Amino acid sequence: MADNRRSQPHPRGRRPAGENTRAALLAAARVEFTERGFDGATVRAIAQRAGVDAAMVNHWFGGKDGLFVAALDIPVDPTEILSRILDGDPEQTAERILRTFLSVWDANGGGALAALVRSVASHEQAARMMREFLGRVIFGRIVTAVAPDQPKLRAALCGTQMVGLAMVRYVIRLEPLASADPHTVVAAIAPNLQRYLTGVL
Repeated sequence: MADNRRSQPHPRGRRPAGENTRAALLAAARVEFTERGFDGATVRAIAQRAGVDAAMVNHWFGGKDGLFVAALDIPVDPTEILSRILDGDPEQTAERILRTFLSVWDANGGGALAALVRSVASHEQAARMMREFLGRVIFGRIVTAVAPDQPKLRAALCGTQMVGLAMVRYVIRLEPLASADPHTVVAAIAPNLQRYLTGVL
């Protein structure tokens, strides 16, 4: 199939600097990531759609990963998260995942990630973005680093655990899990999540 972007006009000249450039990149990124997924979307294509130079992606977001997370409106840096999670004993990876995500989610009651979870059942674009975020950006990379086999299956199983936790704790707010302290949540869920990561399936 021909790339229909070639038939779309792009603005000529320089776009005004500052937040206009950032907003244009975010809008273009959401379209490209939704249509092509994380792997298929390129910095060049996003910048072309936004009508700006590709160097602006690094300037505003530090690269493709940062742009993807900004497009999701999730207040986390994937590079920082992955570094924190993977730094330590592989058999305690699940505990570090849960502590890290709870620290982000609890700070704002679930925030934008909870909004995304609410949307995935009825909006394919939201579902696609969630799949890419969990499957490629986060769990795909964690599993590649620690899992002995079946990385795609393990990443998907980890996704069920974390999306389920987000849904119950921040969207449905089912007690007592909704108000449980992080230590209790980690102690209860980490063993199963760890099995998904490194145990026998």
